[in-house]
Amino acid sequence: PGARAGAEAVPAAAQVVLSRQYGSEGRFTFTSHTPGEHQICLHSNSTRMALFAGGKLRVHLDIQVGEHTNNYPEIAAKDKLTELQLRARQLLDQVEQIQKEQNYQRYREERFRMTSESTNQRVLWWSIAQTIILILTGIWQMRHLKSFFEAKKLV
Repeated sequence: PGARAGAEAVPAAAQVVLSRQYGSEGRFTFTSHTPGEHQICLHSNSTRMALFAGGKLRVHLDIQVGEHTNNYPEIAAKDKLTELQLRARQLLDQVEQIQKEQNYQRYREERFRMTSESTNQRVLWWSIAQTIILILTGIWQMRHLKSFFEAKKLV
């Protein structure tokens, strides 16, 4: 059965990177220029009754990322590269992938630092609020007890 494949960048933005209709088999590649989590959504246009009647739906999903997605023998044949040139291209692709991974890790570290600082600030304000409430409760109790003892003429 035909499948529709789509990938979404950041769920809050719900930006569709790829949306295509395929036959019973299909292969697709896409390049995402935004870092972060991506979701791949597949669905079949078959009815449920066809599946219960003995029909099978098999999905094989092979995800390759980074420099592993390049077919280097095909690139070498197409561009007529020597073995040394092909190896240099592979190394350049690996360096580029390492740089992308470093940039992504910097982005994650920045987000984690911002979350940590926000949490620390909230904890600080919560503890200050608790301290103020505790002091006000203590002052209220002392005044209340003082007025109670004065009313009973014990003081």
